[in-house]
Amino acid sequence: MRVLIAEDDVVFRRILEATLLKWRYEVISACDGNEAWRLIQSSDAPRLVILDWMMPGLDGVEICQKVRMQTDKPYTYILLLSAKGHHGDMIAGLDAGADDYLTKPFDPLELRGRLRAGQRIVDLQEELLAAREELQYIATHDSLTRLWNRPAIISVLKKQLAIAGGSGSAVAVAMADLDHFKKINDTYGHTVGDTVLSEISRRMISSVRPYDAVGRYGGEEFLIVFEGCAPDDAYPLAERLRKCISDEPIQVADLSLSVTVSLGLAVCVPAGEEDHEVLIHQADAALYIAKNSGRNRVVAASFPCPPAVTIEANRSCVS
Repeated sequence: MRVLIAEDDVVFRRILEATLLKWRYEVISACDGNEAWRLIQSSDAPRLVILDWMMPGLDGVEICQKVRMQTDKPYTYILLLSAKGHHGDMIAGLDAGADDYLTKPFDPLELRGRLRAGQRIVDLQEELLAAREELQYIATHDSLTRLWNRPAIISVLKKQLAIAGGSGSAVAVAMADLDHFKKINDTYGHTVGDTVLSEISRRMISSVRPYDAVGRYGGEEFLIVFEGCAPDDAYPLAERLRKCISDEPIQVADLSLSVTVSLGLAVCVPAGEEDHEVLIHQADAALYIAKNSGRNRVVAASFPCPPAVTIEANRSCVS
């Protein structure tokens, strides 16, 4: 565990360093408050900090106050050291944001016990943060494919439409549906079907641009959001995704399964995030045309929100 020591007294700082090194802590030292604050602000700052109250530059109490104002950073456990032994001084230090208070000269065993308590608190916070991130991931991702789930991909689309509405750029979405997927489940079972869905999802992610988003809309249907996509770029991106899925069979144990996908594409320059339902509806309508035109193809739709965008090319279109 790394510990930052901020102490302007050279002798006392050396004693602290030697004591902590003996206990197998990794020690980083600062000789004044300004240097300590610079180290605390670094991206790899120690999570355990021992601050002297009285130092040149920022004093320990001022650093405590500044640290507690940084609500966007991981928690820092602060032990304040001072020759001030009055009860009021201890209360003032704790009110400023210190987690614990120790008077000089300190008892080494007492210091060790308080550092261990601090380490437990830091470790607990890391566990809570990890659990929160895992819960957030579970809430926004499909458990099988690891793609965005339906509410999350719609939220991504709304956000992109709001951004595009302010900048005047276009947003494209593709509604993708695997062709004859029910037959795979009925013939080979849902375990094979799940493997196919997982592989299809992997191929979709590998096909789109890093800043695009892919979500499982439901069953074997997917929604792809192409961020800041010019009309002339939308169809090639959707076609690349189709080919990425359809060109190579999917291997499941000793099975080699040819899977194709139909896509409905819609593009618009939106007025705001409220356009998401219309845009999805247009992509879904285009997907319906693709399904009824032989499958394994991309069909593009025009989106009637001002200013409307229509993809001009030798390809199927639906208004």
